[in-house]
Amino acid sequence: MLFGPRKFRKILIANRGEIACRIIWACKEMGIKTVAVHSEADRDSLHVRFADESVCIGAAPSAQSYLNIPAVISAAEITNVDGIHPGYGFLAESSYFAEICEACNIKFIGPRSSVIRLMGDKVEARRTMKEAGVPILPGSPEPIQSLDEAMAIVGEIGFPVIIKAAAGGGGRGMRIVREESELEHALETASNEALSAFKNGDVYIERYIERPRHIEIQVMADEHGHVVHLGERDCSIQRRHQKLLEEAPSPALTPELRRQMGEVAIAACQRVGYSNAGTIEFLLDEDGRFYFMEMNTRIQVEHPVTEMVTLADIVRNQIRVAEGEELAYTQEDVIIVGHAIECRINAEHPDTFAPSPGLITAFNIPGGPGVRVDTAIYPGYFVPPYYDSMIAKLIVHARTRELAIMRMRRALESMVIEGIKTTIPLHLRIMDDPQFQSGQYSTKFMEQFIERRNGNGGSAAGARA
Repeated sequence: MLFGPRKFRKILIANRGEIACRIIWACKEMGIKTVAVHSEADRDSLHVRFADESVCIGAAPSAQSYLNIPAVISAAEITNVDGIHPGYGFLAESSYFAEICEACNIKFIGPRSSVIRLMGDKVEARRTMKEAGVPILPGSPEPIQSLDEAMAIVGEIGFPVIIKAAAGGGGRGMRIVREESELEHALETASNEALSAFKNGDVYIERYIERPRHIEIQVMADEHGHVVHLGERDCSIQRRHQKLLEEAPSPALTPELRRQMGEVAIAACQRVGYSNAGTIEFLLDEDGRFYFMEMNTRIQVEHPVTEMVTLADIVRNQIRVAEGEELAYTQEDVIIVGHAIECRINAEHPDTFAPSPGLITAFNIPGGPGVRVDTAIYPGYFVPPYYDSMIAKLIVHARTRELAIMRMRRALESMVIEGIKTTIPLHLRIMDDPQFQSGQYSTKFMEQFIERRNGNGGSAAGARA
């Protein structure tokens, strides 16, 4: 082989869509064979077409296919793979799946199962981070057992507070409480929602920050104790706790604050013995104080913005680390150049956010300097209704943030997806929004953006398909 012998001969990708394709591209460059698993609905998907082998693992619903651990492991065994890359979502943060891989002597390309389990328990993660000296928001040290206990916690930290699922994320099992009369009902509904979503009804309470920035630090760690961070991403533009757009570096961070947050993220990883790619997520308040929120023990959807400003290949790094290699660079080698923005293109109506599955009749990928598109769609592809609605990621890179915004607008205007509705018009409106352009926004941006737009009587941009 061109670069000498490798520990991985063949990797199974336990995912679908653009991230499965992204992993395949990295493996091809490394001379590693790939196996795609797919549902019956994804027989004609690009990740199936471009992998060296493919195995159908079940019916369209994810519970019968991509979340079906016995089927995934069976596919790995019959194709004789050395490792499994979980991507993001599905089984990526399942400590049980990682443990099964370890038991079957198949390398899980991610952290150890014990670390995934530790960081997946939000209460335990908060306790661990506090012990590591990472700032955390005041709140309950254990899951809330009664209304009286909740009242005592609120009496100490004051309103408003936020109730969160101990085993969850993505906004499920989460309620904001601003006064005492709301507390009992919020606890009950949050716990029920958490039980339904995560099979665990435990919830805890934190102080609620009204207008925070959502800042995450990308980390890479090898299995020899070396940890570096690759700077931050600003993920504050969200709808119902789901990210719509990310950028790096954050307009809100000074070099000193970036250094402090990076050092804290590294300390957190060292505390838990972390290895592989991960993300430490923080809330940044209006006074420049930051607090640990959670750790994502996997690659993130928005990893391309970090790759664009650092030239790192995070997926390649993941595979190398999983092979037992040391990181090929130190913190001093990491240099952030320019500015990158990512827009998540979803198969949704741009105004109502209603899902829009269906047949793609035309698709044009924008080009030009500093433009990257990660996608698994093509003309004639049928977007299925069974999975997440994201169908593409449009990423741009430029020397300055102002130029990156202009470049993103140009790329969005030349990105054509016909046959279904997409969120391209929404992103165009965000690019034109003065508050976004100023960089002075928070996680409240979308609420304010929709209010401003409704007050102005709507926008003609919503007509774009």
